[in-house]
Amino acid sequence: MTTTIYEIKAPATLRATIKLPASKSISNRAILMTALARRNDDWNEAVRRLENLSDCDDTAVLLRALASLEERGTRCEELVIDIGATGTAMRFLTAFLAVSEGEYVLTGSERMKRRPIGPLVEALRHLGADIRYEGEEGFPPLRIVGQSLDGGQVEISGELSSQFVSALLMIAPTLRNGLEIKMMGDIVSRPYIDLTLWMMREFGADADWTSGDTIRVKPSGYQQRSYRIENDWSAASYWYEMVALTDDEDAEIRLFGLNDYSKQGDAAVRYIFSMLGVKTEFCSRSEECEAKSEECGVRSEVVLRKSNRVAPRFDYDFTNSPDLVQTVVCTCATKGIPFHFRGLKSLKIKETNRLEALVSELKKVGIAIRLENDSELVWDGKRIEPTFEAIDTYDDHRMALSFAPLALKFPSISIKNPLVVTKSYPTFWQDLQKIGFQAPPNLPQKGKEHNIP
Repeated sequence: MTTTIYEIKAPATLRATIKLPASKSISNRAILMTALARRNDDWNEAVRRLENLSDCDDTAVLLRALASLEERGTRCEELVIDIGATGTAMRFLTAFLAVSEGEYVLTGSERMKRRPIGPLVEALRHLGADIRYEGEEGFPPLRIVGQSLDGGQVEISGELSSQFVSALLMIAPTLRNGLEIKMMGDIVSRPYIDLTLWMMREFGADADWTSGDTIRVKPSGYQQRSYRIENDWSAASYWYEMVALTDDEDAEIRLFGLNDYSKQGDAAVRYIFSMLGVKTEFCSRSEECEAKSEECGVRSEVVLRKSNRVAPRFDYDFTNSPDLVQTVVCTCATKGIPFHFRGLKSLKIKETNRLEALVSELKKVGIAIRLENDSELVWDGKRIEPTFEAIDTYDDHRMALSFAPLALKFPSISIKNPLVVTKSYPTFWQDLQKIGFQAPPNLPQKGKEHNIP
């Protein structure tokens, strides 16, 4: 397979007004709840009621999978669903198909076939689901015979992936007896579980924590409704990184569509980067702000500027926000801020082993971080001779997104397979080009036509 490599060069000044992509986390949950709530209305019409739906690859994959169920209708033949490298779709659809009448084979890319699914499958089997492994035990592909389930009580590890818990939660209102989920061990990415619960209540479900490790969901079903998706705090993190790294003391980035009281776990980025030289201001309702907001079709604006507050060292536990790790590691190492980051265990089973990938790729720019205890990243300031070889992205969007801003500190950065960003931020390179970055030319445009297959 041909490897595409593009060189990224940064401008001397950093001034931008950006409409961020919609949150794929909220989009994907809204889609599943819409599918579970829908009765006799047209599927495409139901999806159109989800305003500002993400057009990233992850969401498109989920929509195509659900559209394929619609196309099959009541026919009895087995349906094969290939979700490629989309982990969210694999976890959410495993639970969704378990309660959807029919027989399915759920498969994905070679990397997906090495990402564990066992804890979710075992929890669903405990509830009576008919799921078999088509290959290696504990991993996709899966053969699922969907049926109505009673529900009841189930235990599942909270240490591996919050998406296992969210997948169970989202089908819980449709179970005859509802569901009580007890999470064992440490709970990673708890804010994503809270996001799921909040959205379930937005769609009419009765669900909440009953203790620090247990959630009870009543058999209330979902309500069909219109819903507006807020924009993505995870995508904002790369603009925080750029403001932190630029030498432009008057840098100013305006980001539209972020909510001050967002339930997104990665909204923590504004607190993290307050220690790394970036201040966040929510725009006042001036006429200028109102005009720009209306132009972008959203109602809120965040302004990022440089500050003089930079921690001499940064230690942090990322258990609740693992998707920010690559961004913060790249920022701290490039700015010369020693760090010790914990709570990274879940990063080993993402699109790639993100811990090993960070260690390997930062060496190319002369930064020698190290992996400790199999789940911690440490940097004491050690530097080595850089090679400036092209950065491998490992089919991981966040590798490309977090390494591209390093062009602000180095003469240039080369990125392999840059189009991997379409998984979560389809317009990233176009946004960089608009403000003077030299970025990959002739990129395909993504649009809302991807939302409804």
